[in-house]
Amino acid sequence: MSFSTIPAPGQLGPYELIRRLATGGMAEVYLARRGGPHGFQKIVALKRILPQFTSDQDFVAMFIDEARVCARLGHPNIVQVFDFGEQNGELYMAMEFVNGTTGARLIRNAAIRGEEIPVDVILHIGLSILHGLEYAHSARDDDGQPLALVHRDVSPGNVLIDRSGAVKLTDFGIARAAAIERRTDAGQLKGKLGYMSPEQVVGRELDSRSDLFTVGIVLSEMAMLRPLFNGGQELDVLLRIRDADLSALDRAHRVPDDLRNVLIRALARDPAVRYQTATLFAEALEEVARRRRIQVGPSRLAAWIERSALVEGSFTPADAEDEALTGPTTANLELPLLDPTETIPGALHVAPKIYRVTLESGRGIGPISYPGLIELFATGVAGSSTQVAREQGPFKPAGEYAELSRFITSPALCWDLGIPLDAIDRGFIDRAKLPTRLFQLAFRHETGALMLSDGLRRKKVFFVSGVPELVASTDKHELLGEFLIARGQVLRMEVEMALAMLPRFGEKLGDALVGLGVLRPIELFRAIHDQTEERFVEMFAWHSGEIGFCRGSRSHEETFPLGIDPYALIAKGICKHCPPEELHATLAPLSEEVLIAVASPPVRAEMFRLPDREAAVLDSIVARTTLVKLMAEMVASGTADPEEVMRAVFLGLCCELLQCPRWVIPFSTVPRSRPSERA
Repeated sequence: MSFSTIPAPGQLGPYELIRRLATGGMAEVYLARRGGPHGFQKIVALKRILPQFTSDQDFVAMFIDEARVCARLGHPNIVQVFDFGEQNGELYMAMEFVNGTTGARLIRNAAIRGEEIPVDVILHIGLSILHGLEYAHSARDDDGQPLALVHRDVSPGNVLIDRSGAVKLTDFGIARAAAIERRTDAGQLKGKLGYMSPEQVVGRELDSRSDLFTVGIVLSEMAMLRPLFNGGQELDVLLRIRDADLSALDRAHRVPDDLRNVLIRALARDPAVRYQTATLFAEALEEVARRRRIQVGPSRLAAWIERSALVEGSFTPADAEDEALTGPTTANLELPLLDPTETIPGALHVAPKIYRVTLESGRGIGPISYPGLIELFATGVAGSSTQVAREQGPFKPAGEYAELSRFITSPALCWDLGIPLDAIDRGFIDRAKLPTRLFQLAFRHETGALMLSDGLRRKKVFFVSGVPELVASTDKHELLGEFLIARGQVLRMEVEMALAMLPRFGEKLGDALVGLGVLRPIELFRAIHDQTEERFVEMFAWHSGEIGFCRGSRSHEETFPLGIDPYALIAKGICKHCPPEELHATLAPLSEEVLIAVASPPVRAEMFRLPDREAAVLDSIVARTTLVKLMAEMVASGTADPEEVMRAVFLGLCCELLQCPRWVIPFSTVPRSRPSERA
């Protein structure tokens, strides 16, 4: 194809736009040409922001960040950025034009043809990606400081394959580097569905090992010719990634055992078990090639893609909707906004705007909107005995309204009853006893509900086999809507709109936010995960009230596995909510008593994921000592300060890692009469 025969749609800076190659969600890429004296011309791929997003400051900043990152990178396996400019407020980026195909098209074409991708081709592609990543991960700034670059979007569509067999990684648009301002909000997901690491899914801090996990996904799919983390719903895919569910790889007979073993290590859920660098991963692939005595290089790949008719004269880059296997990305659903008062045939009637309420005490509230009404029930102010009138209708028991049924019948959301008299170990909240109580529930794999009440607020923690499944709270600030607003993930207007739509979404705010396109499923999953952890940790701030455990109680709410670690949360609660003066008062009677590590503790100290200095305190206790002696040694050596020593010892005693003859957790009881719990 001759470029000169294609009509030019325009000019951008010094570049003549020959034709558009692809349009993505927020940017488009053109084949472009820059001319020069004496007939010089350079063909490039020119990327620019779509006109409707040029005023979006967040996206503009991300676009600039991509240019800044890529300008520092010069490697044969990374698409180079030659130029970055602006014309009339419009930013553009001139990139290396790769005339060939993508990893996504390669996989799709092979799957359609029923032809396996040769092992040497897979190895060459994998080695090329890893060489590019090793360079990027090791890149430094002008002062010699590490950039700490993480690509975060390694996927088949971002693997470009030139017709010569050269392989290049592209699209550093969501890369994270230490030298670049952190613009991603806490809890906000960046990446393509199906191509994320477990730590990326749950929102943990990422390092280069996250990219190695996603390289493992890409190579697995090249060997299998099918998705590694397949699933109908987005949430199913994300949960499989979070759990590093490799069942598809285990069942794939076409994957050679030696390659499978390498991929399994690269795809370990725990980053510490994976290859720690791209170089080590590459060496493992090179060993597969050596043992098979095969030559790995671009010539075989070039011949294979030519024979497969994958190159048709030009390349459509990764910005095109060309993810061969994953289907939808994590983009927001685009649904029309609905009138909250309209009725859809065959659907539940959406609640009207105005209600009136009479509480059990006789106090009247209203007129009140549906979101305000829901807040009354969610915070325990209203309950099953509350009388409610809709619009100008008569007052009726709240349970007679379909839009309130979940808040009346759900054990997790109904706050009418207090802590049962027959609850196990029912008593007053004792801050010295709480960590031990929670530890024992986790260690004994208990299933049931831990209930807390101080007369003004209530909380229920539903455990399943020792793991918190759901934490319900009457604290307004801990409600999902308020939690999301505080994190900056949604606007209050959006929450109120979703609350008005609750009857259409099973009275579940999260489902309504997703259904209206305000949140993506992954964002909802991450928010619920973080909210559950924060509600759990907040228990450690309680200074008074009543507590009891109802063995066997279930929430009966539809939940999904959150992957919450109760031991880590116990440590987090102590670190966050146990002040030094309180720890000193609790441990002072033991200061001269013998302190010794338990020879065979119920769980390893590492399970609590303590900060390094607190962990070092526990590690140092290998012989009989005292708190006074231990503190003097830790402070003198600079290992830990007094507060860190007290926190570590307190956790160790509460969770049966340490023993002390005088450590006795006071037993607490309450009168048999139930205190009033009305808010």
